[in-house]
Amino acid sequence: MKLITAVIQPHALSAVADALREHGASGLTITEVAGYGRQGGHTEVYRGAEYRIDTIPKIKIEIAVRDESVEGVVDLIVSTARSGRIGDGKVWVTDIVETVRVRTGERGADAV
Repeated sequence: MKLITAVIQPHALSAVADALREHGASGLTITEVAGYGRQGGHTEVYRGAEYRIDTIPKIKIEIAVRDESVEGVVDLIVSTARSGRIGDGKVWVTDIVETVRVRTGERGADAV
């Protein structure tokens, strides 16, 4: 099993979540986060004063999937969240050593 983590633009969340639901994703975790990548933040003007914003608001999505579903889910997230502009986000995949469903005690792939 794998954990797919995606950090995307907030405006892409509903499209990505809907696409994952249609794909058959059984559940995902969504977190509001802030950070920066290559763009390193940006400057804004408020009441005539310019100030720097070092972190950009993003959405982090985490979804546990079976090994055979990884490529399809990653491709789905990337194609749905891509706008072609700087700051679209990142997706990475990590191994899950163990999964336990708290309610039933199921373990492994059955817990997803």
